Amino acid sequence: MAKPIPATIKAKRSSTLNMVVENINQNGYRPGNKSSDSESAVMIASLNRVVRFLEDLMTEIDCSAELRSPNPYLNMSLHLIRCHLEGRIVTASSLVDTSGVPYATAMRKLAELEKSGLVEQRPRTKSGKSFSLHPSAKLIANWSQMADRIHRLGVGAFGNKKEEADNDDYYFGGSYQNGQALIEPPKTLPNPLKLHGGLRILVHGDPTFMVMDNLKRQFEQNIGIQIHQRAFSIDRLREEALLNAARSNSRYDIIAVDLPWIGEFVKRGVLRPLNAIMDIERLDPSDFHTAGWQAAHWNGTPYGVPSQTTPELMFYRKDWFARAGLPPPTTAEAVLKAAKELHNTRSGRYGVAWNAARGTALGHTFMTTCAAFGQPIIALPKIAGGYDATGLDHPDIRPTIDTPQGLEAAEYLMALLEFSPPDILSMSWYERVRPYAAGKVAMAYGYTLLAPYFELDTSSPACGNTGYLPQPYGPQGAPIAPVGGYVFGIPTNLPEDRVADAVEALIAFTSPESQKLFVQNGSRTAPRYSVGADPEVRRLSPIFEAVDAMSWRDELQFWPRPPIPQISDIIQICGQEFHDMLRGVTSPHDALSRAQSRAEDALQQPVS
Repeated sequence: MAKPIPATIKAKRSSTLNMVVENINQNGYRPGNKSSDSESAVMIASLNRVVRFLEDLMTEIDCSAELRSPNPYLNMSLHLIRCHLEGRIVTASSLVDTSGVPYATAMRKLAELEKSGLVEQRPRTKSGKSFSLHPSAKLIANWSQMADRIHRLGVGAFGNKKEEADNDDYYFGGSYQNGQALIEPPKTLPNPLKLHGGLRILVHGDPTFMVMDNLKRQFEQNIGIQIHQRAFSIDRLREEALLNAARSNSRYDIIAVDLPWIGEFVKRGVLRPLNAIMDIERLDPSDFHTAGWQAAHWNGTPYGVPSQTTPELMFYRKDWFARAGLPPPTTAEAVLKAAKELHNTRSGRYGVAWNAARGTALGHTFMTTCAAFGQPIIALPKIAGGYDATGLDHPDIRPTIDTPQGLEAAEYLMALLEFSPPDILSMSWYERVRPYAAGKVAMAYGYTLLAPYFELDTSSPACGNTGYLPQPYGPQGAPIAPVGGYVFGIPTNLPEDRVADAVEALIAFTSPESQKLFVQNGSRTAPRYSVGADPEVRRLSPIFEAVDAMSWRDELQFWPRPPIPQISDIIQICGQEFHDMLRGVTSPHDALSRAQSRAEDALQQPVS
């Protein structure tokens, strides 16, 4: 039988637990150590770990002592935070049940928490008689600040010297340097959205948007209504968005728009100008990567908010290159040299994988390759760092496909064939990364959003062995990382009574808090500087530091895929003509000439 706890010890224990709650604002915060299990680091936020640890600790203490004094403030706060992180609704009765004290006492303590601004109510019915409870921004901030302190106490008592050394700079001002403050978990909206039938979203079926779908329950808790998400392949997504625009009323409150479609969608009346329906400053525009934010504009007007900023990079196996004594493949010449050295069909290894499937996939490849060789596919004014693609609303646009740089790009693609997998002519977005993840390819062109295929798979030979570079450039080119990804926009034909709440959802889904949550659950896109600079985010992948560095060096550019209204037609033309070239049906000269002529005809067609 356990011995009775002296009153002085019991009082000290109760006082200590109260101090944990009362003094959480007094401690600086710095993220904890890098987890030895990257998958665990992705799936479990530090705040959730601390909450669960304290719950388990309290259970152990309570079970080990016959005499105990429950702390209702702590118990209710823990339950409220955990349910918020897991997307579960909390009512007053369910919260009171976790307090550990009699009902009347618990209700008084709950009222004190609400009065102190730590707990908020949100109506669940029109009458307001039924409501749910949520942690306030203040409570979330307090617990976020405490998370590292709890970790440090644990490391100090039971941890190892390596973990302590990793955090030494905490004591030398590291936690107060720029970019070191953590982004908190998403907050619950003070008032639930009022959209009949729930929030309806049209997206692309890629890993980032699938992460968003997996977090649907939590976001439903945050915005107060159900979320209905439809996902399509890239070509079908465009078709569905255009079909939806022809309807009398939009079936979607928010639609995902590929960056090159902006001009076409504005001309066709698909998107509402955001500055006409919201205060743009609420988005904190300066926090978005410059290229991603500029690409969301047409004629200086924003029509979308970046939900993904995912540049097309070169992935390469650092371990293979090191063993072969090869430098990183920064140039087209270096790519071909390395591909030849590392290509070995007898052992099932290939030099390089890329988008060579007919149509949209190869069309994008030719555009970005031309850019890496120093030229856009339409005539654009040259500026410092590249070309100006901000003033494209004029009729004098002409294609620049059949040029010396275009020929160099086409011949480079022909040269890649020799060192590519045998099914290269059918490889598109995902197919090029899968053999790379399986350890069969030395290099692969790919968007950062595809990195989870190997970064989150610890059995992949490429996991932890991948380097990230801008596009390898040609003789007259320069390092460039063509910006891909999607913006969220509001359809023009969305009924007016849904617009205001759709805007609130748009802001919520593109906030730093939401973007960080996507990353923690597997996304490898970060459209905001603040998210890429967050220490917890940077520990998950070297991609974020690499992309931020490219952005600061002005290598992140959207002009390689200029958002002119006819861009989709030109992409298809290039994807068809250069596929025939790769198959040996036409020569590079003929493919360039045919693509140039067809693109000129396409640009003469009005878009409305």
